[in-house]
Amino acid sequence: MNDLFTIDCGEILLREFRIEDVDAIYELTSQPEVYEFLPDWRSTREQRLDWVTNYEIPENKEFLANVPSIGERWLKLGIVLKETDEFIGFCNTGIKEELSGPNREVAYSISKHFRNKGYTTKAVNGLINYLFKNTDVEQLNAVVLPRNEASNKVLDKCGFQLSGNIKIEDQLYYHYTLLKSEFNKIN
Repeated sequence: MNDLFTIDCGEILLREFRIEDVDAIYELTSQPEVYEFLPDWRSTREQRLDWVTNYEIPENKEFLANVPSIGERWLKLGIVLKETDEFIGFCNTGIKEELSGPNREVAYSISKHFRNKGYTTKAVNGLINYLFKNTDVEQLNAVVLPRNEASNKVLDKCGFQLSGNIKIEDQLYYHYTLLKSEFNKIN
């Protein structure tokens, strides 16, 4: 694990996806509590293996190799318990095509078995900190369904501001933004 990119977030780490994470990612994204809000992540185990191997791991390497100028690259990080290395969720950043620029998004999910422990907020804050301190990102976005109360709370705790509503594929979402200049004032 020493050769993997990690962000220390206290009790948890954010770290690059590994092939060994495929089963944990598949199990997580098969939970109704997850795919209700992130249907694009639902897959077969074979699809997940293909995506992790051929897309997500190489994209992470490309993202990290280009810091600070990350362009439109994606970074997908697992949320793992520091003590056990158990994969309990993910926290990602990439381009949200449905948003006008700057359209760098933060997205995340955590297993139903690890909710309400503050892990998601720690993970999102860790990713925000990394992006604003180490990359050329000036604004972050998040889109969340209004009924996803837990995700709305996470964004509020992390300093995001509700900037309005947006329709994506005929569904209404809350659109949140966080400016680097505002984040720097509170951190």
